[in-house]
Amino acid sequence: MLTFGLNVSILLREYPFLDRFDQAARLGFDTVEFWWPAGEDLAAVARRIRDAGLRVALINFDGGDIARGERGLANDPARLAQFRANVPAALELAAQVGCPRMNALAGKWRAGEDRAAQLDRVRANLGWAAEQARAAGVTVLIEALNEWENPGYLCTSTRDSLALIDAIGAPNVRLQYDIYHMQRMEGNVVATIQAHLDRIGHIQFADSPGRHQPGTGELRFAYIFAAIAASGYPGVVSLEYNPLGESAASLAWLPPDRRGPVDVAALRL
Repeated sequence: MLTFGLNVSILLREYPFLDRFDQAARLGFDTVEFWWPAGEDLAAVARRIRDAGLRVALINFDGGDIARGERGLANDPARLAQFRANVPAALELAAQVGCPRMNALAGKWRAGEDRAAQLDRVRANLGWAAEQARAAGVTVLIEALNEWENPGYLCTSTRDSLALIDAIGAPNVRLQYDIYHMQRMEGNVVATIQAHLDRIGHIQFADSPGRHQPGTGELRFAYIFAAIAASGYPGVVSLEYNPLGESAASLAWLPPDRRGPVDVAALRL
Protein backbone atom coordinates (compact mmCIF):
# COMPACT_ATOMS: atom_id res chain seq x y z
CA MET A 1 0.00 0.00 0.00
CA LEU A 2 1.17 3.54 -0.82
CA THR A 3 -0.24 6.95 0.06
CA PHE A 4 -0.19 9.30 -2.93
CA GLY A 5 -0.08 13.09 -2.67
CA LEU A 6 -0.71 15.67 -5.39
CA ASN A 7 1.65 18.60 -5.94
CA VAL A 8 -0.73 21.44 -6.78
CA SER A 9 2.04 23.78 -7.90
CA ILE A 10 2.87 21.69 -10.97
CA LEU A 11 -0.45 19.89 -11.52
CA LEU A 12 -3.90 21.49 -11.83
CA ARG A 13 -2.45 24.58 -13.46
CA GLU A 14 -5.71 24.81 -15.39
CA TYR A 15 -7.08 26.48 -12.25
CA PRO A 16 -6.11 29.49 -10.13
CA PHE A 17 -3.84 28.41 -7.28
CA LEU A 18 -6.39 28.65 -4.49
CA ASP A 19 -8.96 26.66 -6.48
CA ARG A 20 -6.54 23.76 -6.89
CA PHE A 21 -7.15 22.52 -3.36
CA ASP A 22 -10.87 22.01 -4.00
CA GLN A 23 -10.03 20.36 -7.32
CA ALA A 24 -7.55 17.99 -5.67
CA ALA A 25 -10.25 16.89 -3.23
CA ARG A 26 -12.75 16.43 -6.07
CA LEU A 27 -10.22 14.26 -7.86
CA GLY A 28 -10.15 11.90 -4.89
CA PHE A 29 -7.01 13.05 -3.06
CA ASP A 30 -6.77 13.80 0.63
CA THR A 31 -3.07 14.76 0.58
CA VAL A 32 -1.36 17.62 -1.26
CA GLU A 33 1.95 19.45 -1.33
CA PHE A 34 3.10 22.68 -2.96
CA TRP A 35 6.02 24.98 -3.66
CA TRP A 36 6.22 28.28 -1.81
CA PRO A 37 3.03 30.17 -2.82
CA ALA A 38 4.68 33.51 -3.59
CA GLY A 39 2.18 36.33 -3.98
CA GLU A 40 -0.70 34.40 -2.42
CA ASP A 41 -2.59 35.40 0.72
CA LEU A 42 -1.23 32.83 3.18
CA ALA A 43 -4.30 33.01 5.40
CA ALA A 44 -6.46 32.26 2.35
CA VAL A 45 -4.20 29.34 1.41
CA ALA A 46 -4.57 27.82 4.88
CA ARG A 47 -8.32 28.38 4.86
CA ARG A 48 -8.82 26.72 1.45
CA ILE A 49 -6.77 23.72 2.54
CA ARG A 50 -8.82 23.31 5.71
CA ASP A 51 -12.13 23.82 3.88
CA ALA A 52 -11.18 21.14 1.34
CA GLY A 53 -10.42 18.68 4.15
CA LEU A 54 -6.87 18.09 2.94
CA ARG A 55 -3.70 17.26 4.77
CA VAL A 56 -0.40 18.74 3.58
CA ALA A 57 2.60 16.44 3.24
CA LEU A 58 5.15 19.07 2.22
CA ILE A 59 5.68 22.78 1.60
CA ASN A 60 8.79 24.28 0.01
CA PHE A 61 10.55 27.18 1.63
CA ASP A 62 10.87 30.16 -0.70
CA GLY A 63 13.22 29.08 -3.50
CA GLY A 64 13.27 32.42 -5.31
CA ASP A 65 12.01 32.95 -8.84
CA ILE A 66 11.78 29.35 -10.02
CA ALA A 67 10.49 30.33 -13.47
CA ARG A 68 13.64 32.41 -14.03
CA GLY A 69 15.95 29.62 -12.92
CA GLU A 70 16.52 30.36 -9.24
CA ARG A 71 16.74 27.23 -7.11
CA GLY A 72 17.00 28.37 -3.52
CA LEU A 73 18.37 31.37 -1.66
CA ALA A 74 20.76 29.82 0.87
CA ASN A 75 23.91 30.44 -1.19
CA ASP A 76 23.24 34.04 -2.19
CA PRO A 77 24.44 36.65 0.35
CA ALA A 78 22.24 39.26 -1.31
CA ARG A 79 19.15 37.11 -0.67
CA LEU A 80 19.95 36.09 2.89
CA ALA A 81 17.47 38.54 4.41
CA GLN A 82 14.71 37.17 2.15
CA PHE A 83 15.62 33.61 3.09
CA ARG A 84 15.66 34.31 6.83
CA ALA A 85 12.40 36.26 6.68
CA ASN A 86 10.69 33.42 4.85
CA VAL A 87 11.59 30.68 7.32
CA PRO A 88 9.33 31.82 10.19
CA ALA A 89 6.54 32.72 7.75
CA ALA A 90 6.76 29.27 6.15
CA LEU A 91 6.81 27.53 9.51
CA GLU A 92 3.74 29.50 10.59
CA LEU A 93 1.90 28.36 7.45
CA ALA A 94 3.02 24.79 8.12
CA ALA A 95 1.65 25.03 11.66
CA GLN A 96 -1.70 26.34 10.42
CA VAL A 97 -2.19 23.41 8.03
CA GLY A 98 -0.45 20.69 10.05
CA CYS A 99 2.41 20.18 7.58
CA PRO A 100 5.33 18.22 9.12
CA ARG A 101 7.94 18.73 6.36
CA MET A 102 9.56 21.66 4.57
CA ASN A 103 11.79 21.33 1.51
CA ALA A 104 14.80 23.66 1.39
CA LEU A 105 16.38 24.10 -2.04
CA ALA A 106 20.12 24.56 -1.56
CA GLY A 107 20.78 27.16 -4.27
CA LYS A 108 23.30 27.39 -7.10
CA TRP A 109 27.07 27.66 -7.24
CA ARG A 110 28.37 31.22 -7.51
CA ALA A 111 31.00 31.77 -10.20
CA GLY A 112 34.40 32.97 -9.06
CA GLU A 113 33.93 32.04 -5.41
CA ASP A 114 35.63 29.23 -3.51
CA ARG A 115 33.31 26.23 -3.42
CA ALA A 116 34.25 25.20 0.10
CA ALA A 117 33.25 28.65 1.34
CA GLN A 118 29.94 28.37 -0.49
CA LEU A 119 29.21 24.99 1.07
CA ASP A 120 29.98 26.43 4.48
CA ARG A 121 27.50 29.24 3.87
CA VAL A 122 24.78 26.86 2.68
CA ARG A 123 25.42 24.55 5.61
CA ALA A 124 25.17 27.43 8.07
CA ASN A 125 22.00 28.87 6.55
CA LEU A 126 20.20 25.56 6.23
CA GLY A 127 21.38 24.60 9.70
CA TRP A 128 19.81 27.81 11.04
CA ALA A 129 16.55 26.97 9.21
CA ALA A 130 16.65 23.44 10.62
CA GLU A 131 17.07 24.82 14.14
CA GLN A 132 13.97 27.01 13.71
CA ALA A 133 12.07 24.09 12.20
CA ARG A 134 13.05 21.72 14.99
CA ALA A 135 11.56 24.06 17.56
CA ALA A 136 8.33 23.93 15.51
CA GLY A 137 8.39 20.12 15.21
CA VAL A 138 9.10 20.24 11.47
CA THR A 139 11.54 18.16 9.44
CA VAL A 140 13.67 19.95 6.83
CA LEU A 141 14.33 18.06 3.61
CA ILE A 142 17.27 18.40 1.22
CA GLU A 143 16.63 17.48 -2.42
CA ALA A 144 18.94 16.76 -5.35
CA LEU A 145 17.91 18.17 -8.75
CA ASN A 146 19.10 17.08 -12.17
CA GLU A 147 21.69 19.33 -13.80
CA TRP A 148 20.10 19.06 -17.27
CA GLU A 149 17.28 21.40 -16.24
CA ASN A 150 18.93 22.98 -13.22
CA PRO A 151 22.47 23.91 -14.28
CA GLY A 152 24.68 25.05 -11.45
CA TYR A 153 22.56 23.55 -8.67
CA LEU A 154 24.57 22.57 -5.61
CA CYS A 155 23.17 19.05 -5.08
CA THR A 156 22.79 16.92 -8.19
CA SER A 157 23.11 13.42 -6.72
CA THR A 158 22.00 11.40 -3.73
CA ARG A 159 25.59 11.50 -2.51
CA ASP A 160 25.66 15.33 -2.68
CA SER A 161 22.44 15.59 -0.67
CA LEU A 162 23.52 13.12 1.99
CA ALA A 163 26.88 14.86 2.34
CA LEU A 164 25.13 18.19 2.91
CA ILE A 165 22.75 16.58 5.41
CA ASP A 166 25.74 15.12 7.28
CA ALA A 167 27.49 18.50 7.26
CA ILE A 168 24.41 20.22 8.72
CA GLY A 169 24.31 17.57 11.41
CA ALA A 170 20.78 18.28 12.66
CA PRO A 171 18.49 15.40 13.69
CA ASN A 172 15.51 16.86 11.83
CA VAL A 173 17.17 17.08 8.39
CA ARG A 174 16.42 14.24 5.99
CA LEU A 175 16.59 13.36 2.30
CA GLN A 176 13.87 14.22 -0.18
CA TYR A 177 14.23 11.63 -2.94
CA ASP A 178 12.86 12.65 -6.32
CA ILE A 179 12.66 9.66 -8.64
CA TYR A 180 12.57 11.81 -11.78
CA HIS A 181 15.62 13.89 -10.97
CA MET A 182 17.66 10.91 -9.81
CA GLN A 183 16.73 8.73 -12.78
CA ARG A 184 18.15 11.46 -15.00
CA MET A 185 21.32 11.81 -12.94
CA GLU A 186 22.21 8.38 -11.64
CA GLY A 187 19.54 5.73 -12.28
CA ASN A 188 19.47 2.79 -9.87
CA VAL A 189 16.29 4.19 -8.33
CA VAL A 190 15.00 1.16 -6.41
CA ALA A 191 18.40 0.14 -5.05
CA THR A 192 19.05 3.73 -3.89
CA ILE A 193 15.70 3.96 -2.10
CA GLN A 194 16.31 0.62 -0.42
CA ALA A 195 19.85 1.58 0.61
CA HIS A 196 18.84 4.92 2.14
CA LEU A 197 15.31 4.24 3.35
CA ASP A 198 16.16 5.21 6.91
CA ARG A 199 17.27 8.67 5.71
CA ILE A 200 14.43 9.40 3.27
CA GLY A 201 11.74 11.72 4.57
CA HIS A 202 9.71 12.12 1.38
CA ILE A 203 9.49 10.72 -2.17
CA GLN A 204 8.35 12.46 -5.35
CA PHE A 205 8.11 11.15 -8.90
CA ALA A 206 7.59 11.79 -12.59
CA ASP A 207 8.45 9.67 -15.60
CA SER A 208 11.73 10.28 -17.38
CA PRO A 209 12.91 11.99 -19.53
CA GLY A 210 9.84 14.15 -20.19
CA ARG A 211 8.75 14.69 -16.56
CA HIS A 212 5.22 13.57 -17.36
CA GLN A 213 2.88 11.01 -15.79
CA PRO A 214 3.75 7.30 -15.48
CA GLY A 215 3.59 5.49 -18.79
CA THR A 216 5.05 8.33 -20.86
CA GLY A 217 8.73 7.50 -20.44
CA GLU A 218 11.27 4.85 -19.58
CA LEU A 219 10.53 4.08 -15.93
CA ARG A 220 8.79 0.86 -14.82
CA PHE A 221 6.54 2.32 -12.18
CA ALA A 222 4.75 -0.94 -11.41
CA TYR A 223 8.11 -2.32 -10.26
CA ILE A 224 9.21 0.89 -8.53
CA PHE A 225 5.98 1.38 -6.56
CA ALA A 226 5.83 -2.30 -5.58
CA ALA A 227 9.41 -2.06 -4.31
CA ILE A 228 8.66 1.09 -2.29
CA ALA A 229 5.59 -0.53 -0.77
CA ALA A 230 7.53 -3.69 0.07
CA SER A 231 10.29 -1.64 1.69
CA GLY A 232 7.97 -0.45 4.42
CA TYR A 233 8.36 3.23 3.52
CA PRO A 234 5.77 4.94 5.75
CA GLY A 235 5.50 8.32 4.04
CA VAL A 236 3.76 9.95 1.11
CA VAL A 237 4.72 9.39 -2.53
CA SER A 238 3.86 12.59 -4.37
CA LEU A 239 2.93 13.24 -7.97
CA GLU A 240 5.25 16.05 -9.10
CA TYR A 241 4.98 15.89 -12.87
CA ASN A 242 3.99 18.12 -15.77
CA PRO A 243 0.85 16.39 -17.03
CA LEU A 244 0.84 15.44 -20.68
CA GLY A 245 -2.67 16.64 -21.48
CA GLU A 246 -5.14 17.78 -18.82
CA SER A 247 -4.27 17.10 -15.20
CA ALA A 248 -7.38 15.00 -14.54
CA ALA A 249 -6.76 12.83 -17.61
CA SER A 250 -3.16 12.25 -16.53
CA LEU A 251 -4.42 10.43 -13.41
CA ALA A 252 -5.94 7.50 -15.32
CA TRP A 253 -3.27 5.16 -13.92
CA LEU A 254 -4.64 5.67 -10.39
CA PRO A 255 -7.91 4.24 -9.04
CA PRO A 256 -10.61 6.91 -8.61
CA ASP A 257 -10.38 7.01 -4.81
CA ARG A 258 -6.91 8.30 -3.92
CA ARG A 259 -7.67 8.93 -0.24
CA GLY A 260 -5.47 7.05 2.15
CA PRO A 261 -3.28 4.06 1.26
CA VAL A 262 -3.74 2.64 -2.24
CA ASP A 263 -3.09 -1.00 -3.10
CA VAL A 264 -0.25 -1.09 -5.63
CA ALA A 265 -2.04 -3.97 -7.38
CA ALA A 266 -4.89 -1.57 -8.19
CA LEU A 267 -2.66 0.81 -10.17
CA ARG A 268 -3.14 0.77 -13.97
CA LEU A 269 0.52 0.67 -14.97
